[in-house]
Amino acid sequence: MIYEYRKYVAAPGKLPSLHRRFEDSVLGLFARHGMDVLAFWTPVVGSTISELHYILKWADLAAMQQSWGALVADPEWARVAEESERDGALLTSVENQLWALAPYSPVP
Repeated sequence: MIYEYRKYVAAPGKLPSLHRRFEDSVLGLFARHGMDVLAFWTPVVGSTISELHYILKWADLAAMQQSWGALVADPEWARVAEESERDGALLTSVENQLWALAPYSPVP
């Protein structure tokens, strides 16, 4: 099992639009393409910028690559991205890391 951590920094004033994009469209696309979301987080203390953090759970690297490839090729994703960024980009940066559980970690 691997975990994919993603951090999105929203453009100024765009965090509500980013949340709407996930809630209204992206979660359905994730489900369609076998993408298992562990959870989403936003900072409540210690950050002065608008961030969205989330973790996806994967059986292995091949499953991750297949699902991301299918999502990016999905015409619905292209439509959602275009519509949600009609008034400007939602993100200023994206961070992505792949994690493995430490041997002593409880399984989430």
